[in-house]
Amino acid sequence: MAVSSTLSRLNLLPRPSLPNPLTILGPVNPRWRPKIRPMWAPLNSSSNSFSAHFSTPQNSNSIFPNLHTQIPGPDDDLVVLGIETSCDDTAAAVVRSSGEILSQVVSSQADLLARYGGVAPKMAEEAHSRVIDQVIQEALDKANVSETDLSAVAVTIGPGLSLCLRVGVRKARRIASSFNLPMVGIHHMEAHALVARLIERQLRFPFMALLISGGHNLLILAQDLGQYIQLGTTIDDAIGEAYDKTAKWLGLDMRRSGGPAIEELAREGDAESIKFSIPMKQHKDCNFSYAGLKTQVRLAIESRKINAEIPISCASSQDRSSRADIAASFQRVAVLHLEERCERAIEWALNIEPSIKHLVVSGGVASNEYVRARLGHVVKKHSLQLVCPPPSLCTDNGVMVAWTGIEHFRMGRFDPPPPADEPEDLMYDLRPRWPLGEEYAEGRSEARSLRRARIHPSLTSIIQASLQQRK
Repeated sequence: MAVSSTLSRLNLLPRPSLPNPLTILGPVNPRWRPKIRPMWAPLNSSSNSFSAHFSTPQNSNSIFPNLHTQIPGPDDDLVVLGIETSCDDTAAAVVRSSGEILSQVVSSQADLLARYGGVAPKMAEEAHSRVIDQVIQEALDKANVSETDLSAVAVTIGPGLSLCLRVGVRKARRIASSFNLPMVGIHHMEAHALVARLIERQLRFPFMALLISGGHNLLILAQDLGQYIQLGTTIDDAIGEAYDKTAKWLGLDMRRSGGPAIEELAREGDAESIKFSIPMKQHKDCNFSYAGLKTQVRLAIESRKINAEIPISCASSQDRSSRADIAASFQRVAVLHLEERCERAIEWALNIEPSIKHLVVSGGVASNEYVRARLGHVVKKHSLQLVCPPPSLCTDNGVMVAWTGIEHFRMGRFDPPPPADEPEDLMYDLRPRWPLGEEYAEGRSEARSLRRARIHPSLTSIIQASLQQRK
């Protein structure tokens, strides 16, 4: 598996929003080394999930702290390693608190995606395990730092696939333990939103964010760091998953994932040729559903007798034209669903926070030029600015994890170094189903298929409860 070069948390004290990141010049300064001191007594550990007081299993190693370290000042020069293994890419990066990206390394599982037609969790876990050491070492080497130069280690702890998350968390804890480094546990979707603050210096709270990827559609109002209102979410399939399935059914090359393949083929097709229905028109909320659109696409493919076993490269001109029409028609309706939901969410958000000036669009599907162009029209109607990270920071990456770690670390939200004698069979604190924000009352979906099962309370509720506890 090729490794190619290509951007944590939780010790909960209130503090104003971060200043905008500045460009940095010069060599790495000696690292800021925290002084460990107890901040509150260990919490009750009788529950198997987090309560309002953040109870954890007795054999857990919660990223949320029982011990806290001295909070860094705003002028401290921090150097943070970010590790991301939530799904199908193994990524690491080293970022400075000034905003300088010292290195970024991603190992893609594109060959596995092509072979299995999507993510196979066990295969993905094995792929992460094979390359995790190499990816992290390359990130350190390219940054010209060693573990002793780091201020902290940030790692994704959820949401994602448990088998994959475990690989990154295990490695992060080993590094943090060996070099006495604080740890910051990262919410994957928050990292997608906050990476925009690294590349857009004028992006301040509050702002809106649309996070779109293979596993998630999420519309949020970001009121402050760790304070989010969920305006809309996925009730079944996310847009990225719909792109991938459509690409697979059309016999496209999946090595680049379905999104780029569909977007490229759609340029050859007639987007008005097939009248797919826009999902959830009858539901006046901001939630998303792509399961029905997928069914419409599959039926259209079957009616035209398209054989996915014949790659697009071998298709006749007539067959290729038919596939292009389906791709274009699918993409038009899939993105119309995004536009409609964003329109309503912007109206809701402006009622809550009239000072909003930006809509951040991030996640793997945000790399799609057609998506960016269409959403650009939406924000213009409301006199907002569209902020999209560059494509390399939209897909899963270590930079977003490291930067989110820096943001929370500066607020004092982190764990102390893990003990050196951790057992190999330790149960890690992983959060495969982990909401980011609390649901907006007017946004509660009437759709029966909405998944409501939670393993953990939302990040926002945990931080809010922590702040209440410290008053």
